[in-house]
Amino acid sequence: MKGYFQFLFIGILGCLFLTFFSLACSNEKSRKPVSAPLPVTVGTVVQKTVPVQLRAIGNVQAYSTVTVKSRVAGHIVRVYFKEGEDVKKGDLLFMIDPRPFEAALKQAEANLERDTAQVKQAEANLARDTVQEKNAKVEAERYKMLFEKGVVARQQYDKFRTDWEALIATLQADRAAKANAEAAVLADKAAVENARLQLSYCSIRSPMDGRTGSLIVQEGNIIKENDANLVVIHQITPIYVAFSVPEQYLGEIKKYMTAGKLKVQAIVPNNEASPDEGFISFVDNAVDTSTGTVKLKGNFTNKERRLWPGQFVNVVLTLTTEPNAIVVPSQAIQTGQQGQYVFVVKQDMTVESRSVLVGRTIHGETVIQKGLNPDDKVVTDGQLRLYPGAKVEIKTSDSATTPKQKAP
Repeated sequence: MKGYFQFLFIGILGCLFLTFFSLACSNEKSRKPVSAPLPVTVGTVVQKTVPVQLRAIGNVQAYSTVTVKSRVAGHIVRVYFKEGEDVKKGDLLFMIDPRPFEAALKQAEANLERDTAQVKQAEANLARDTVQEKNAKVEAERYKMLFEKGVVARQQYDKFRTDWEALIATLQADRAAKANAEAAVLADKAAVENARLQLSYCSIRSPMDGRTGSLIVQEGNIIKENDANLVVIHQITPIYVAFSVPEQYLGEIKKYMTAGKLKVQAIVPNNEASPDEGFISFVDNAVDTSTGTVKLKGNFTNKERRLWPGQFVNVVLTLTTEPNAIVVPSQAIQTGQQGQYVFVVKQDMTVESRSVLVGRTIHGETVIQKGLNPDDKVVTDGQLRLYPGAKVEIKTSDSATTPKQKAP
């Protein structure tokens, strides 16, 4: 009996211990803290008008380029500009030694004066012989009449008639001499004009407004006619930007160009805040079969001269605008096994994963064609730790926590 009570007492103690342990574990579980909300930043889905744009890499080209050469041979005696200097149309650039050409001009002018004097001499001879011919004609006619009446001998009549015929021949020679002298004068005038032209080529002037490049031939060199390049001038205001777009956009470009000039922007790297504005002025007449692209050119005023020939720039061609587009910050778009999706913050401060159909990306914003509605809140930072149903708290840009919203 005594052993029985001892066994019973031990069993009761064991039950009390198990009950106490169970209650302790239950209390421990009830005191376990709930997981904290995950901090995220969010953006709002907006509906607005967005431009339809094409982007490409462009190359800046001078509006026009002229390589200056000499049209005469000679010695460069002076250079009137500095390398890299702006010049105006008609500005004097080089001077070639003009003395040989001045001498040639003086010689041509002297020849002109000589032949002009010969013309005058021929005219005087012609006038003199014309008078003599008229007088000889009168004498010949008189002696003819006297001969017919038998007053004078035939020998006398023949003499006056022969003198008259000789003077007629002399007049023809005088007219030929005058014509020859006049032709010589015309040739001399042409020679004078050519000599003056050659002399004018000694002064080499700028053919356009532009900016000079490196001086290729220095002062003091002797150059040949149309041989050496002296300097290259680029016109940079206005200026072109050439770029290429895939051929599948050619139809849209042509369609929108019929409605007016297409605007284009040239963005210089590291200066995205101040793009240069221009318009499309050229579409190539053929598609490049090796690349499947078509070449275009934009015309820019380039008043501030940010664009420079040979420079590479980012080009944005605006075709039209799309009204009422659904837009989200691009950093909200995530890519998973099922495609692209975003985390949408619901009113109870939990998130859900929502698949979206993505369109174009413009200035850090992405057009959503399907999957979101205006005013939806999407997570833009902190997606790495999120999962559907996760509790979140919204952080502002200065890391302050926004008040939590209660579930309705």
